[in-house]
Amino acid sequence: MIKVTRLNGQEVYVNADLILFLESSPETILTLENGKKVTVKESIPQVIDRVVEFKSRVLPKVAGQG
Repeated sequence: MIKVTRLNGQEVYVNADLILFLESSPETILTLENGKKVTVKESIPQVIDRVVEFKSRVLPKVAGQG
């Protein structure tokens, strides 16, 4: 799960594995696999960084790295 901030300031947690794609118009819109959309204050690069950080914590290191 990654923490994001809705436009009203409410912090919510989104399952990073359910994010289908991101778009900017000008807010960042996360489209989930179930078709639901979440509009957030974070930029696309910030969301990507949070997903990468989350995945690096929960997925095992590749053998020979790290």
